[in-house]
Amino acid sequence: MKKLFIVGTGPGDLALLTPKAKAAISACTEVVAYGLYIDLLGELAAAKNQHTLPLGEEINRARLALDLASQGKNTALISSGDIGIYAMATLVFELLDRQLQNLEDSPQWLDVEIEVIPGISAMQAGASAVGAMLGHDFCTISLSDLLTPWETIKKRIECAAAGDFVVSFYNPVSKKRDWQLNAARDILLQSRPASTPVMIGRQLTRAEQQINIIELQHLAAKDVDMFTMVSVGNSESRHIINGSKEWVYTPRGYSKKLS
Repeated sequence: MKKLFIVGTGPGDLALLTPKAKAAISACTEVVAYGLYIDLLGELAAAKNQHTLPLGEEINRARLALDLASQGKNTALISSGDIGIYAMATLVFELLDRQLQNLEDSPQWLDVEIEVIPGISAMQAGASAVGAMLGHDFCTISLSDLLTPWETIKKRIECAAAGDFVVSFYNPVSKKRDWQLNAARDILLQSRPASTPVMIGRQLTRAEQQINIIELQHLAAKDVDMFTMVSVGNSESRHIINGSKEWVYTPRGYSKKLS
């Protein structure tokens, strides 16, 4: 059997690794991933043949996984979070699409059986950590302009602002890119209150987890790094405090029934 599992392993806490993902990794002899994602799996990946490629080598990672699977080796291509959200799943299918167009020279890939296994995303982990931030319509936007032009990203932020969506920003900053988050903040401030709650979650569900709830007017790129998820509430999102406990939720409209 030529089988490739495309697996999302969740944000980091192994308790959030789904049973299906665990079973898929257990059934494989080969695991392909960025090294950190394999490290987070601990003993589950310890006895596997580990194929690690650094950040920036995503295309080669996907090609390697397809090659290993086409050789008859049960293979797991792994990303943290959900592998279908800003991760490796789409790249595998793009390569298969290219092969069908004869733009690649790997016809053996087309014989590989593929199963995509979703995982809990950082967006979900962050929202649950502060309560129910995604209780109404929401969207995700990546602020990385490495593959998408800034003008396209800017238009999407403007549309999300106009639609009053809760917005979760992936790839908010990097070592070489630190201005887009502030620009996104300024766009959102044009149409929602300065006091709009924002969840800043770093290393979500991992031992180093840090979560802060701030107002949109205080959101600044200097307080965020590449391991951080930023979720901005909509104009109705509420930050509530009960002693030492604080929560953020986004109403869905039940107030009409409650009153």
